Amino acid sequence: MEHNVYIYILVMGAATYLVRAVPLIFIRHELKNTLIRSFLYYVPYVTLAVMTFPSILGATRSPVAALAALVTGILAALGGGGLLKVSAACCIVVYISERILPVL
Repeated sequence: MEHNVYIYILVMGAATYLVRAVPLIFIRHELKNTLIRSFLYYVPYVTLAVMTFPSILGATRSPVAALAALVTGILAALGGGGLLKVSAACCIVVYISERILPVL
């Protein structure tokens, strides 16, 4: 069983290396295609959203509090709030929502 863990680690390390090395090997000039450039520009944001979105709705005791925090975070971000302001606003909304919801 222990040997399997090392194999998994090696495979994941190789996959991570290849994902980073292959573009450097095959793309030797500046990309001029606007579609490809915009696609590559948004990949980190989409990846982060896909990794965090499921956790947002399951991180609280109440899905209603999580949804309220999600809406608050979106509105705060669209309003120009930075990361600290958005996360603080979401935490405050979750705290207040979870204190109020059991009463309702």
